[in-house]
Amino acid sequence: MPSDAHAAPTFRRAVVALSGHPNGQRLVRLVAELAKAQKAELIGVHVVEIDWSMPLDMDVAGRSEEIQRVLDVAEGTAESAGVKLEPVLLQARDVGAALVDETVEREADLLVVGLAYRTKFGGDFAIGRTIPYILKNAPCAVWVVREPIQEEIQ
Repeated sequence: MPSDAHAAPTFRRAVVALSGHPNGQRLVRLVAELAKAQKAELIGVHVVEIDWSMPLDMDVAGRSEEIQRVLDVAEGTAESAGVKLEPVLLQARDVGAALVDETVEREADLLVVGLAYRTKFGGDFAIGRTIPYILKNAPCAVWVVREPIQEEIQ
């Protein structure tokens, strides 16, 4: 077994998907702590998905307060861990494709996405379509960080 088998994985530039989900702060904090130790760059990307029936350059001003909050919270969370996070806002038809494209464009060696614990009708765990797309198409390492299962309130 190599001597570094238990060492933390290394990266120099990571794209962190920002969804606005409450688990997002935990995700940013986790990546920021590792980035700080490695002096790595963080790029926080929030993708606004634009429906096919709307023009891609549609103004998202109606949602801009919420969007700005997502970016500000991520930036603040990283700063509190001692790391700078560059916030990026994208509009796209498909979140997964936009995240993979940004990762390639930025020459990142890590893409980090959060996964909410969701169930679909019938109670089966649902992963959605974004994460399978990213796992299939990202040219770099991908970390999927799933939130803890919430205890059901009785």
